[in-house]
Amino acid sequence: MEEKFLFALEANRQKAESLGVRIRAVTDMKQVHQILSGHRESDGFSHLARLGRLDLSVEALAVKKQFTSLFSDDEANNALMRLLEAGYKF
Repeated sequence: MEEKFLFALEANRQKAESLGVRIRAVTDMKQVHQILSGHRESDGFSHLARLGRLDLSVEALAVKKQFTSLFSDDEANNALMRLLEAGYKF
C-alpha cells in the first residue's frame, strides 16, 4: 500500500508542476510522516489552495479512505485540519 501511495503522490506532484506549482519529490514514507506530523503544510499547499487544487496535496492524499491505514490518528487529523482550514471541500 505504501508503494501505491508514493506512486499516487508522484503523479499528483507532476500534475501540480504542470500547473506551475513546484513541489519537492518525496521518495519514502518517512518523509511523508514527517510532513504530516509537523506543524507546517506540505510543499506547495498554499499555492494549490489558491488554485483550488488541494486535491493534489500530500494532505488530501493522506485522508483518502484507501490510504488512511498508513497514518496515525494524529497525522490524519493534522492533514484533515489543514485541509479544512484552507477551505477544502470533500
